[in-house]
Amino acid sequence: MENLQGGGGKRRRVVLVPYPFQGHITPMLQLGSILHSRGFSVTVAHPQYNSPPPSSHPELEFHSLYDGLSGYQLSFQSLLAAIYGMNENCRASLEEYLVQLMEEEEKQDIACIIYDNIMFFVDDVATHLKIPTIVLRPFSANYLNSLLSILQQSDAIFPFQDSSILEPLPDLHPLRFKDLPFPTINNHVIEPVVDFSVRTNDIRSSVACIWNSVDELEHSALSKLQQRYKVPFFPIGPFHKRASDSSTSLLEEDKTCLEWLDRQTPASVLYVSIGSFVKMSEKDLVETAWGLANSDQPFLWVVRPGSVDGGSDQLPEDFERVVGDRGRIVKWAPQRSVLSHPAVGGFMSHCGWNSTLESIFEGVPMICSPVLSDQPVNARYLTQVWKVGMELERAERGVIETTIRKLMAGDEGREVRKRVVDLKLKLIESCMEKGGSSYQALDELVEFISSLP
Repeated sequence: MENLQGGGGKRRRVVLVPYPFQGHITPMLQLGSILHSRGFSVTVAHPQYNSPPPSSHPELEFHSLYDGLSGYQLSFQSLLAAIYGMNENCRASLEEYLVQLMEEEEKQDIACIIYDNIMFFVDDVATHLKIPTIVLRPFSANYLNSLLSILQQSDAIFPFQDSSILEPLPDLHPLRFKDLPFPTINNHVIEPVVDFSVRTNDIRSSVACIWNSVDELEHSALSKLQQRYKVPFFPIGPFHKRASDSSTSLLEEDKTCLEWLDRQTPASVLYVSIGSFVKMSEKDLVETAWGLANSDQPFLWVVRPGSVDGGSDQLPEDFERVVGDRGRIVKWAPQRSVLSHPAVGGFMSHCGWNSTLESIFEGVPMICSPVLSDQPVNARYLTQVWKVGMELERAERGVIETTIRKLMAGDEGREVRKRVVDLKLKLIESCMEKGGSSYQALDELVEFISSLP
């Protein structure tokens, strides 16, 4: 542990700068917990918007950065403007805080700043102060590799015909045009999205990349990306298996659902959640409700407040009477505890990367219903490459009912369940245990940060 000590025997400090949305805050706080357990002092310098819960992480220090978003009505449509605004507004606040840290009487030895790739302003501030930076990639390597490949050959891809939607994307097996990792209008790529993708995926002067991923799961994509960026890569995932059990949730978790799960038969319950950001239409809410009801399978369904786009979260009349105690509906769930519960036998998911890793590493097969960003890419790998999920082809009650029955009660579902359990055991053995790839990458990351000047 000596190599972690700065001047005067103090622990070396690492400053983390997260992007303030649940899917990004979760891996950043987990990384903070992992680094603290390996001997570093850790400060989370976060925007005011969606401030993480300090009480859940007493081992970490927290500092709030002015972000200019107070009173801002954030929506999916205004997201890009908010991100650029945050990158501009947090700059002075972070610089002032770092200078203060460096000038403290007992001089703080800041080893490096680790920032979410969407908080691209951090590298400019750190370069000015001569502090090394490392980028955290909270998405899958397959997603980033496909995104960059598409941008490189965009002229050959856009615009495309409606009839091509299920055709394979050139040189990007197993992806189809349907799985494009960014929004299109009239089958054209949107220019501001291209600019955003380029800016957030440039590592600037950063000296390394940390991945919440596993080399055995994404070896090909990680190799291609490392050749492109030419800095050390540290795939030390899955973070949730190495971090403390402390909650990283921004919403209050309803833990009473765990008592309901205790009363269910092993591997009988379908867990349903569209995650922390995605919204569904009122029609999709109704179709999902009746698909679940008609499947005759027990289910735990997260209906997040505000998750219905422009509508009400109200479930169809008679729905709760029809399903009775076979279904449990909550506003938010302790997902890691749910997925590791023996009663859970399937996960109907939007396929965000945190959910994907949590499901694979608990041996829970998935019904994939992706919406945006990295989700279609993750879903395609789950169903076509790792073969541990089933695609939900349409959000219609009959299709939902049939897919649920297939996964939870059919021969195909048993095969998928066997494959995900085999994959989980193989990955835990090859990456988590001593000598495994993630175990080794974490040791190398600790050594790398400790040796930074």
